[in-house]
Parts: sequence; structure tokens; C-alpha cells
Amino acid sequence: MADEHQQRVTLEDYSSSLVPQFFTSIAHPEVQAHNINYPNSLIHLIQGNLFQGLPNEDTYAYSATFIEICNTIKIAGVLNEAIRLSLFLFSLTGEAKRWLHSFKGNSLKTWEEVVEKFLKKYFTESKTAEGKAAIYSFHQFPGESLSEAFERFRGLLRKTPTHGFSEPIQLNMFIDGLRP
Repeated sequence: MADEHQQRVTLEDYSSSLVPQFFTSIAHPEVQAHNINYPNSLIHLIQGNLFQGLPNEDTYAYSATFIEICNTIKIAGVLNEAIRLSLFLFSLTGEAKRWLHSFKGNSLKTWEEVVEKFLKKYFTESKTAEGKAAIYSFHQFPGESLSEAFERFRGLLRKTPTHGFSEPIQLNMFIDGLRP
């Protein structure tokens, strides 16, 4: 009788692959809403701002645009963080999407964690150093007006928001780079 209740295990049982429990690395937070439906137009806007993970892509410009797009929608009972987390995957393609899938299932739990890992991967220390060098070596071009030079300088600051220069130092660098 005991042998009849004992299930026979074969080599095939040990070799069969398990179905993954999670297919995404981003854990979706609990929300108060029963149903979340995003308009197709929102998905199209996000997919018009795809990030591929290429070295020449502006990580901060992409991120700012993604957040601007996500901020256009409000859903009762759903935090902005939850919207960003659920839509982020739609904004990636190619290597960047493969990078996101490389994390363990449901391991990224907050928007801050996703942003931190994303910037660590795609806005490296060398890019920060390169941006700081461009800011530090700023100079006004011949024939460039003061307002044009100022806009270009501000563009350098925006391109590397992790530059770490205080406002007084920024002002000194700008003034020192002006032509007489």
C-alpha cells in the first residue's frame, strides 16, 4: 500500500525546466485602483522617446522627457511612482531593455532604485568627468553674443546635472570664459 502512494520520480522530472515566476525585474507597487488602463496615445508618446543604451544618447534628456510624459496622466488611487514603474519598460529598446531584464524578477521595488541603477549604467563616471571638463573649459566663441554664450553654458550644466559645481563657482567659470 505504501508503494502505491509514493510517486515515482524519473530523470525527466529533474531535467524539466521550471516556468519563471516573474517575467519583469520591476516589482509593481500596490495601488488603490482596481483597474489601471493607460491610453494608447500615452504608450505611443513613450515609445516615441525610446532609449536604446547607445553611448551617444543623452541619458538625462531621455529621463526628463520620460517623466514629463508620465506626469501627463493622473489616475485616482495610483501614485506617480507606480505609473513610472509600470511604463518604464515601454520606453526602453535594444540593449537597454536587455539590461533591465538582466535583474532578478521583481527585484527593483522603487522608482528611485530604478533611476539609480539606470544612471549608474548609462551615465558613467567618465561621462560626468567629460561634462565637468566641458563646463570648466567653457569660453565664449568669437562673434557669439553674451546671451548665446550664456545659453550654451546653461546647456552644458543641464547636460551634466551631477557636475557638483556650486552657483558661485558656475558664475566664476562663466565670467572667466567670456571674451573682453
